[in-house]
Amino acid sequence: LLQAGNDIINSILDPSFKEKTNLAIPEKHWAKGETERFDALAIDFAICKNPENEFEPKLIELQSFPSLFAYQSYLSSKYKKHFAIDNALSPYFNRLNAASYISEMKEYLLDGNKSEEVILLELYPEKQKTRLDFALSKAYWNINTICVTKVYQKAKKLYYKNEAEIEVEIKRIYNRLIFDDLEENLGDIKLNFDFKSDLDVSWFSHPNWFYRVSKFCLPFLKSPFVPASYFLNEIDINTIELEKYVLKPLFSFAGKGVIIDIKSEDLESIKDKENYILQEKVAYEPCLEDLSGNKIKAEIRLLYVWPKKSKYPKLMTNLARLSRGKMIGVAYNKDFDWVGGSSAFFETN
Repeated sequence: LLQAGNDIINSILDPSFKEKTNLAIPEKHWAKGETERFDALAIDFAICKNPENEFEPKLIELQSFPSLFAYQSYLSSKYKKHFAIDNALSPYFNRLNAASYISEMKEYLLDGNKSEEVILLELYPEKQKTRLDFALSKAYWNINTICVTKVYQKAKKLYYKNEAEIEVEIKRIYNRLIFDDLEENLGDIKLNFDFKSDLDVSWFSHPNWFYRVSKFCLPFLKSPFVPASYFLNEIDINTIELEKYVLKPLFSFAGKGVIIDIKSEDLESIKDKENYILQEKVAYEPCLEDLSGNKIKAEIRLLYVWPKKSKYPKLMTNLARLSRGKMIGVAYNKDFDWVGGSSAFFETN
């Protein structure tokens, strides 16, 4: 996993990466003030088996987007408390423990600002499946979760009103807003600030990186742990065996629009082929067994941050996802048990 993660990060650090991914950012969402590098990175790996019958990771997806940094710490601490997990095993990396993890994440998220000046930005946070993580972010780091509709702009500055209806300037945004959600609701909401304007605010992570490090960059990544990927408009579909590939829309989240069993008519009906990729299918190896003997597939998501003074991103913790369905994710596992979010523990020595 460490090697696979480093391979991918090194591809992103290639000097040509930003030029190659400029087209990933829709013009209507191109935000000013982009940072030179990403702040957060989530890489999803399927647990597979190689020809030598050893378990190995295969890249499924990646995003320069903060994942469940608070919830995963909380969840793993409960596993530690209630199950006989050896003290030599940890959900953290780089010699972190529960206390130092919470402390370091606070440093990255606040970046020297007062906690009230930092907001977790989301659309309708009370409706999101990840709202428990928002509550824990408040408990751990005292960061308020604010709906994007409640943020307003004066000149170059952004503001919100706290519970006492007092205006508070926003100096840093813990960005958890998925633009898919925003696009789907634009007819029902009104934004009181402009993402594209020159704003006096810092981001964790900047919106442009959400697009750069996404499915769009999969064809540019080089590693034995990365399945072959092609832009649909750049490949002759007559030269490949469709049953070996998955079709993925570039600008979607949580498995929306993915077609696993592709038919030629599926591809022929697509007008904007430049917005899709074909990715070589990955064979998940059922690596766990539940109490009834059902086989379970799994993914491990590595969660990184990039400290300002560091030359390289830092691996912090992980997220595990279990599935008995055709794909990982809630929509494909509604009628099963022993599925969903979990945490992996690793040897620390």
